[in-house]
Amino acid sequence: MKKLAMLLVICLGVCSAFAQLKYPATKTVDSTHTYFGTTYKDPYGWLEDFKDTSVVSWFKQQANLTNNVMNKVNGRDGLIAEWKMLDSLQPARILNPVYENGRIFYKKTMPGEKVGKLYYREGPTGTEQLLFDPTTYIPGKTLTVESYVPSHNGKQLALAYSAQGAEVSTMKIMNVDTKQFLKEEIFPTRGAEAWTFDDKAILYLWIKSADNTDPLARLNSKTKLHIVNTDVSTDIDFFSNASYPELKIQPRAYPFVQLTEDNENYIFAGEGTVANEIGLYYAPITQVKTGKIDWKVLCKPEDKLVRGMEFIGDSVFAITYDGAKNYKLVAVNIKNPDWSKAHLVAAEKSNQTLEAITHCKDYLLMTYSDGINSHVYKYTLGTGKVTEIKLPFIGSTNVACLNNKTNICTVTITSWVKPNTEFSFDAASDSFSPGLFNKPPAYPAAYNDLEVKEVEVKGHDGVMIPLSITYRKGTKLDGNNPCMMEGYGAYGSSIYSSFWYVEATLAVRGAIVAIPHVRGGSEKGEAWYRGGFKTTKPNTWKDFNSCTEYLIANGYTKPSKMSGMGTSAGGILISRAITERPDLYAAAICNVGCANAMRLEFSSNGPVNIPEFGTVKDSVECKALYEMDGVQHVVKGTKYPALICVGGWNDPRVVAWQPGKFAAAVQNASTSDKPVLLKINYDDGHFTEDKSVTWANFADQLVFVMWQCGHPDFQLKN
Repeated sequence: MKKLAMLLVICLGVCSAFAQLKYPATKTVDSTHTYFGTTYKDPYGWLEDFKDTSVVSWFKQQANLTNNVMNKVNGRDGLIAEWKMLDSLQPARILNPVYENGRIFYKKTMPGEKVGKLYYREGPTGTEQLLFDPTTYIPGKTLTVESYVPSHNGKQLALAYSAQGAEVSTMKIMNVDTKQFLKEEIFPTRGAEAWTFDDKAILYLWIKSADNTDPLARLNSKTKLHIVNTDVSTDIDFFSNASYPELKIQPRAYPFVQLTEDNENYIFAGEGTVANEIGLYYAPITQVKTGKIDWKVLCKPEDKLVRGMEFIGDSVFAITYDGAKNYKLVAVNIKNPDWSKAHLVAAEKSNQTLEAITHCKDYLLMTYSDGINSHVYKYTLGTGKVTEIKLPFIGSTNVACLNNKTNICTVTITSWVKPNTEFSFDAASDSFSPGLFNKPPAYPAAYNDLEVKEVEVKGHDGVMIPLSITYRKGTKLDGNNPCMMEGYGAYGSSIYSSFWYVEATLAVRGAIVAIPHVRGGSEKGEAWYRGGFKTTKPNTWKDFNSCTEYLIANGYTKPSKMSGMGTSAGGILISRAITERPDLYAAAICNVGCANAMRLEFSSNGPVNIPEFGTVKDSVECKALYEMDGVQHVVKGTKYPALICVGGWNDPRVVAWQPGKFAAAVQNASTSDKPVLLKINYDDGHFTEDKSVTWANFADQLVFVMWQCGHPDFQLKN
């Protein structure tokens, strides 16, 4: 009886807190957009104007409300402390090593450091030397090294950095031997692309503006060429629609240039968008000195080349889905690149998809996936023989060849319950040894007490959807477990098995953590991607809801303890999952999410995403965008789950008004008395490398949904 009384007190206290929650006043306006005879209301369209002080004030009020509410919930500080402890157990992390002329350049993060610093060493065992510390370069600011490209002789380094998650870079050039920057500073950029082979100039991607709220900021970008030790104002428009109008480069595309030491006879260029299909031009390198290049087509999007391309002498290897829904590997000679007559290197597999390729001195290495775990094969360049490599353990695998003049590669494997483990792999002998750069962490015993179940769930149309479920061993499937399920389903990006201690911490605390492999990814090949693309996009959130129904039906959880999460393009998934089936969820997270799909193309990063989601200027795609739009499907008088929307004030990918408008709509519509919060990270963008900012961000998100799902560790204080 005493226990029942206490539960009633807790329930009444929580319900009272919800009922008394006073949101900032959010006006609605008579704003509409008419496309192809249909008028769509946009009552929160005024929130898109970040130059309006009343809009800025509204977001600040929402952020303050969220901070005040979350300060009243237990468990946030404990989560952050746990993550700090786990981070301290992680040995030094070395990322993105680049080899040039005997020197290895890399970013390294020590335990306890917020961001990685840039180092180099002479050869694999040389003495480590610090080149750039992003925490001290500008006093009072923590920067992020966005990219770095060493010159071919290893004596110069083009380095691009940004602040507070903005991703728009300032680029500088360093003399590696003196560790001093040269005088030039280039801004705004999206970083360096390549050094010319004589190391006298650097190619970089120039953008018009750093304003992440300006819809024109990313249009008509250019690859420029900067000659070292010259005035930046004299930089050459090397590749763009302005310099090559005959190529008809789309304004939304990023015109890029590539050079490769695997074939120094040619220069390559292309149009970068979110489309997976590769389109490349090429020309003899000798034409660069003429000032005007006669570009020829190496491949066009219609050739259906995706995922990767390797140059080995005059041979060009590429992955294609042409006649192969699970992808195959083909090759052509660069002197006659007819992809319709390409040589078949590795045929399509019926039960695995070809994910990536790379090469070392004598072998081309192919990584396949069975939908969850990886399998690696090697193709002997001299004989054409293909053999499977026996991996040290099953998981998601990344293969990298630092110096392809040798047969020594790096293989990194992880799984849902096993952190990244790096191996050095000798492709000639198929032997593995401990990795040269990174050592695996040793986490507390509780993190070894997790197990994973892989199932397939019947979707709304009978299609079987893979679902990965992680939980603590011995968990009772009685429906009483808080559950957090995260989905994505876009760009053909598969969610491979990988360990993330942030979510593993929830499983250690008794929650269920689930990952559905919904359509829109490519876990089951190209058809799986196309099954959640534009007009078929509803399958993405319907698959998510089907997996929720499975978890409930099989005793993992119940609606009052179920939460969902979607990040970035996953904002489409989560905003439509809860607007279509609000009854299935206690809480949801829309993290820097695309929740207003019909307005996406009118943001700075929107045009480049048109190939993935569509445009309102096309009658069929406009209707598809309406179906994807969470804001458009909020219905007044509906009992919506608790919701926390998250926006990064400096986000160049998904501007903060996308999740902001969704939060406003649900606040004004919901009758459930469950909290609807908008968290704004003013020190963040789409994401940030700064771990202290990241931990604070995710602590609020996860504590919020666990609180709403009744987890005892995360309830109101007192």
